[in-house]
Amino acid sequence: MKIFITGGTTGIGLAIAVQYLEAGHEVGICGRNIQKVDLDKNYPLLKKYQLDVYDKNALKEAVSDFANQNLDIMIASAGNYSDSALNQLSYAESTEMLKCNIVGAVNTLEVSREIMHLNNKGHIAVIASVSGLLDYPKATIYSKTKRALIQISDAYRRALEDFGIHVTVIAPGYVNSPRLRELNNDDLSKKPFVVDCQYAASIIIKGIEEKKNLVVFPPKMKYLIGFLSILPARLLTFIMLKRVKHQKNG
Repeated sequence: MKIFITGGTTGIGLAIAVQYLEAGHEVGICGRNIQKVDLDKNYPLLKKYQLDVYDKNALKEAVSDFANQNLDIMIASAGNYSDSALNQLSYAESTEMLKCNIVGAVNTLEVSREIMHLNNKGHIAVIASVSGLLDYPKATIYSKTKRALIQISDAYRRALEDFGIHVTVIAPGYVNSPRLRELNNDDLSKKPFVVDCQYAASIIIKGIEEKKNLVVFPPKMKYLIGFLSILPARLLTFIMLKRVKHQKNG
């Protein structure tokens, strides 16, 4: 198969790429800095592209070069995360999340849709977040962008399901990625149910193989989010803000 992964230069995206490469598939990855790619060995079936998913023309050119009109799987893994619950974000930080998490993801959906429609087959997986499954007024900008992405992906699934193209939404909990460690000074002790990138990649690939509409993991986080999602908005807001205060004071 031919698989393209945005945000595939590090973290979950790179872990997914490696697992597909080890299985003998052709993989294309892209990111803003391909020098960040750190692999234990050389993979002849790997192609790397340096670009920003906000630039739709650059993304389309890269995917077209890789796929040659035959793309089996697209994984929208590129994302921007800054913790607006703990820190006051600058205008640049806020707009970067909007550009990458929403505009970049829509660009990825559009580029892959156009190519997959040529053969009336394909699978698009969009990596959102469990935080996007919760709806309350004081949610962070990151959570709001991921909730919007879940809804957008659902709309694409409905629009494309009659044309052989399936869309899967991935909603992971905390994953021990370089970005998460960076934002927490390498201390993830206060993050519940953290999993490693290899585990996350295996769950995502399995969800794609089974053509699931929504994949939420790890199981403990799935159950916690399920419980929180049924609470009244005011109570949920109180709980989430109390958690933020605990993190700040800790």
